Amino acid sequence: MMNKTIKIIATATAALMMIAGVSACGSDTGGDSDKGRVYYLNLKPEASDQWKALAEEYEKETGIETTVQTAASGTYEQTLKSEIAKDNAPTLFQVSGNVGLARWKKYAADMSDSEPYKQLRDQSTALKGDNGEILGVPFVIESYGLIYNKDLLNKYFQADWSTIKSIDDLVGFKALKTVADEIQEHKDDLGVKGAFTSAGFDSSSDWRFKEQLAAIPLSYELDGVTEQPATIKGTYLPELKQTFDLYLKDSTVSPTELSAKTGNDATSEFALGEGVFYQNGTWAWNDLQKEGVKADMVGTIPIYMGLPGEEEKGLATGSGDNYWAINNKVSEADQQATKDFLKWVITSDKGKKAMTDDMGFVTPFKSFSDMKSSNPIVQADQEMADAGKQDVSWNGIMFMPSQQWKDGVGSAMLEYVQGTGKWDAVKTAYVDGWASEYESTH
Repeated sequence: MMNKTIKIIATATAALMMIAGVSACGSDTGGDSDKGRVYYLNLKPEASDQWKALAEEYEKETGIETTVQTAASGTYEQTLKSEIAKDNAPTLFQVSGNVGLARWKKYAADMSDSEPYKQLRDQSTALKGDNGEILGVPFVIESYGLIYNKDLLNKYFQADWSTIKSIDDLVGFKALKTVADEIQEHKDDLGVKGAFTSAGFDSSSDWRFKEQLAAIPLSYELDGVTEQPATIKGTYLPELKQTFDLYLKDSTVSPTELSAKTGNDATSEFALGEGVFYQNGTWAWNDLQKEGVKADMVGTIPIYMGLPGEEEKGLATGSGDNYWAINNKVSEADQQATKDFLKWVITSDKGKKAMTDDMGFVTPFKSFSDMKSSNPIVQADQEMADAGKQDVSWNGIMFMPSQQWKDGVGSAMLEYVQGTGKWDAVKTAYVDGWASEYESTH
């Protein structure tokens, strides 16, 4: 998702400036109208360069004008609203499950004859319209949890003062808290600055907490729910609090520094061995590699909170924001060109290599059966599945009512971090904010 090397632009204006600067070869105008054009508005900044390179390769091969623009982190919805109103609107965009589709349904073309839908291993995962037409197709399966430094954790296990002695015993919140507290107490012995990398609340990092961390207790509350509820109870907010408190207490930095800490800061801290645990997902692997981290240096465990039955759970896994939709407002030629591009992306050797190796994606397509991911976070998820662990669903993320809801939760969490607000404000943003945002979006 999810969403990692990220350049953050804080305002909508700056986000649109970024949009203007990262297009692939070809311009927003011109091109052969008979052949159509492709304009993909990409949500994932961490894959911006890879999508741009892939678009350039496709245009070189086919002569079809192919442009990939990438919205700044946290600005996708507002950027899409602006771009889709233009004459040269995106021909391809992303929606976040059925909740996202509800906002953009009138722009979504039927994809039942598209190669991505035909290649789905499980076609029931596609998003459908009111009449059963296929309006959204998932293209990535992502997982997230607590990435850990194997060498540092083994050094902890071998210490004469450690209580937990193997990764097999690091299961559940009680064990996680024991390990984190003891690492923090003996950080000088281990040569680290803290158990957890910084929980930064710069906009390049806060999504890890206001969205992904907040989604886990929500997924437990909404387990088995198939439609977005109008209200939630916040049943497991106490568990969210105790894990978040652990992040703050056993950290590489003091809470007073977190408002300005970035996603790159956390990545660097982990790569330099300053923190043992780093909350992130499969999408983070490219950035970690760029920092010199090797696959055999890392492992991944679930984010433990003290939730019921969490010992039998694996990583949080799902498609999140990663559903393709084709704009039905553009010309038939543009729609067909976009379908042709997607077919090439998921069936050609170059496209499959780019998605698997360069972007680090796991895809839901049969055409990728010959591709094996080298991403160690993907491999960890598979190992847990093979051991009988059940994925934590992405219901929490899929049903979040709006970006405004996420931002409200994030603001309350930041005030709690800074000591200017109480945890009750987080509960208010989480529960009452859900009801008000549901009402405003329906």
